[in-house]
Amino acid sequence: MRRWICLLFCVLGACSSAPSAPTVPGVSPAVRAELAPGGTLRAAINFGNPVLAQKEATTGEARGISVDLARELGRRLGVPVELVLFDAAGRVFDARGSDRWDVAFFAIDPARATEIAFTAPYVIVEGTYLVPAASPLRSVDDVDRDGVRIAVGSKSAYDLYLGRALKHAQLVRAPTSPAAIELFLDSKLDAAAGVRQPLVQFARARADVRVLDGRFMAIEQAMGTAKRNQAGARYLRAFIEEMKATGFIARSLQRSGQVDATVAPPAAVD
Repeated sequence: MRRWICLLFCVLGACSSAPSAPTVPGVSPAVRAELAPGGTLRAAINFGNPVLAQKEATTGEARGISVDLARELGRRLGVPVELVLFDAAGRVFDARGSDRWDVAFFAIDPARATEIAFTAPYVIVEGTYLVPAASPLRSVDDVDRDGVRIAVGSKSAYDLYLGRALKHAQLVRAPTSPAAIELFLDSKLDAAAGVRQPLVQFARARADVRVLDGRFMAIEQAMGTAKRNQAGARYLRAFIEEMKATGFIARSLQRSGQVDATVAPPAAVD
């Protein structure tokens, strides 16, 4: 008997000393009703940020971290997943009241947080500038000057941020972030604002542009659902923390070639 008691204490001790991972709550009827009200999880996918989502070159199918997270969430909810495709984050936000999507992938911003319940960030990317190769602008701190015109994708995270932060430079808005680069080139603007990774990739193929060192903001990418979905939002917050802790997000970024993106640090779950 004494031997069994000792064994029991050893087992309990081992369990108590094991590292704990974030615990995702069970899928209650309230969670499923809020996140998949029609029996299908409709996930808004934004191709405007290629760090998050890309089109497969041969098939045109969506892939990337946001697609992987949407499918894993659908698997856990026990429902099929419908990918609702957009070409800009601003258009995802504009569709929030049209019953087109249930969850979406946004950069956290105060203007969006009035209507969207966000998780903690799962990926952090940098916002910076593309400029002509011969530009006198050498760093992001040089850009906010009188007479400087900056192309930006309308209602993108960096549009919202720069609209508050800039004191002198002028924003010139294009419908999407890729269109902002075209506007920058065609209209001979002074800079284009965007996510560092696609700007660097664009600049590698051209000798007439370069990307400035430094960043004007850290763009915190998160999942979100409608503010009214309180049970669903709590579930998403725990879900994202588990996806970070288990390496799911890091592996997904690796598979989609986004090796320069940073997995966000852990966050407390309420």
